[in-house]
Amino acid sequence: MSSGTSFGSSLGTRSSRSEEDDMDLQAQMEKRRKRRKESNRESARRSRVRKQQHLDDLSSQVDQLKNQKQQLGMALGVTTQNLVAVQTQNSVMQIQKLELESRLCALREITCCMNSIRNTTNPATMGITTGSGYDIFGTSSTWSQPLDLYQ
Repeated sequence: MSSGTSFGSSLGTRSSRSEEDDMDLQAQMEKRRKRRKESNRESARRSRVRKQQHLDDLSSQVDQLKNQKQQLGMALGVTTQNLVAVQTQNSVMQIQKLELESRLCALREITCCMNSIRNTTNPATMGITTGSGYDIFGTSSTWSQPLDLYQ
């Protein structure tokens, strides 16, 4: 019997050790779980901070882009006004060019006619010997050379 009692007492010691080991194991697991929870909380907090920083950066970028858009819109307005002014000026100058070309053509025709009349009615060819030059307009000017309208 004594061997039975001693067997039972050693079994009781073993079970109390295993219970202590189980308690230690549970305590360690609880500590790990608490550390993991705390680590997850800290990670989530860092993630929220990063997200907020990213949102602040995007908001700042939106403000900069809005400002840039406004400046570009104003520059476009000024450029458009300048374009209209230059186009108007260009139209006026094109009309002036056409008028000047027409006047130049008319002056060339007049010069050509005057030179041909002078050559055909030259007193030297007609046998007229007067002291003054012959003038179809009745003035007493002498043409010694063709008219130069480009002076």
